[in-house]
Amino acid sequence: MSRPLPADRPPPVRKAAPWLDTVFSVLAHAAAILTLAMLAGIIVSLVIGAGPAIEKYGLSFLWRSQWDPVQNEYGGLVMIYGTLATSFIALLIGVPVSFGIALFLTELSPGWLKRPLGIAIELLAAVPSIVYGMWGLLVFGPILSTYVQQPLQAAFGGVPYLGALFSGAPVGIGILSAGIILAIMIIPFIASVMRDVFEVTPPMLKESAYGLGSTTWEVVWKVVLPYTKTGVIGGIMLGLGRALGETMAVTFVIGNFNQLNSLSLFEAANSISSALANEFAEAGEGLHQASLIYLGLILFFITFVVLAFSRLLLSRLKKSEGKRT
Repeated sequence: MSRPLPADRPPPVRKAAPWLDTVFSVLAHAAAILTLAMLAGIIVSLVIGAGPAIEKYGLSFLWRSQWDPVQNEYGGLVMIYGTLATSFIALLIGVPVSFGIALFLTELSPGWLKRPLGIAIELLAAVPSIVYGMWGLLVFGPILSTYVQQPLQAAFGGVPYLGALFSGAPVGIGILSAGIILAIMIIPFIASVMRDVFEVTPPMLKESAYGLGSTTWEVVWKVVLPYTKTGVIGGIMLGLGRALGETMAVTFVIGNFNQLNSLSLFEAANSISSALANEFAEAGEGLHQASLIYLGLILFFITFVVLAFSRLLLSRLKKSEGKRT
């Protein structure tokens, strides 16, 4: 026999209808499955489109440097090297600058400057890539040629290895110019993410470190970075993904030259994205189009490897944390 409810007890809350939970679960699973299906569809379509090139060249396409539509001979080494080199230069420049910006905004900036400076940096991400490309070709390229390339060539022209590193026509376009433009483009993304993750560090941790006599650098290096390393690496990977896939800005300043004559920083080269932008519309059906799609498949694979490496790095960092504790 059930007991009667006391008069002062509130009435029981009515639970949501079970069918709402079922609908939500079905929609969530459908979204996840749709994402995986789209990813698989992209991979399958790229493999099918690149089939003739894969059948003819196989993996040798990766180290073949010849790209000659007239002779119908293709290789992806020049584009792969250009993509990796420009992205590496962009990270080499962009990550330290972004770290300095985030450090200044969160630890050193006066209150009246923090908000307008943060907004200004975020606005740089809204600038179209074609504007960066035009600025790089018309303004930055001549400056780089006059004040960087020519003095370096005059100083190291006869030095073995260094002379070859700075060789090339002094026109201000090439791998270094494309890498610097990419660095300017990815700095807003990395700096914004770093600033946001630095700000979520509990103030008590930083104040405790300052109270023990730590300097600002020691607080950032020993407290903030260990606490926010996942977000920092995520921001760097976001910038790297932008650099790997950037098209129009790189097309303007890299030179679009399909031969690898030297490893000079000022040598005109090509990238996967710029090659696709320049040639895909005019490529006829057959081996030329298949080779371009093969380049797209390689870019997809490079991006996948980068993301997998970042996940592996994060997992190793978490394991090392457990060992230290």
